[in-house]
Amino acid sequence: MTELNVNGKKYKVDVDPDTPLLWAIREQVGLTGTKYGCGVGQCGACTVLFEGVAMRSCSLPVSAAEGKKIETIESLEKNGQLSKIQKAWVDNQVPQCGYCQSGIVMATTALLRTNPKPTDAQIDEAITNICRCGTFQQVRQAIHAVTKA
Repeated sequence: MTELNVNGKKYKVDVDPDTPLLWAIREQVGLTGTKYGCGVGQCGACTVLFEGVAMRSCSLPVSAAEGKKIETIESLEKNGQLSKIQKAWVDNQVPQCGYCQSGIVMATTALLRTNPKPTDAQIDEAITNICRCGTFQQVRQAIHAVTKA
């Protein structure tokens, strides 16, 4: 039995210690905003914040997460209100299919917490998630909209 701290709540999960955190979050905790993409930590659809750092949860074992602070996309909305980043995503019409967007939003959250006014080069360096729809220009536009607000 492993205890996870997800979005400020404690959850006891009964999984093998080597189980990827992604599956514990989705199947044991029941939060499905974090998506499975590639399973090898490349695409970023599974990005969560792990102690405030954007991490690929498909390649992070549950055993490494015990006692650590994990934040998922579900943590961003407060009292029915979208976060500034989520609102910018809507206002700038970032998502097309939307599948990868929760991971990109989480990577953006980590970036803006440490660098509130990133340049395009800094955005490109920090947001390494893959969007097959090619919304990278809209992502940059939305990030800059947040930094100007």
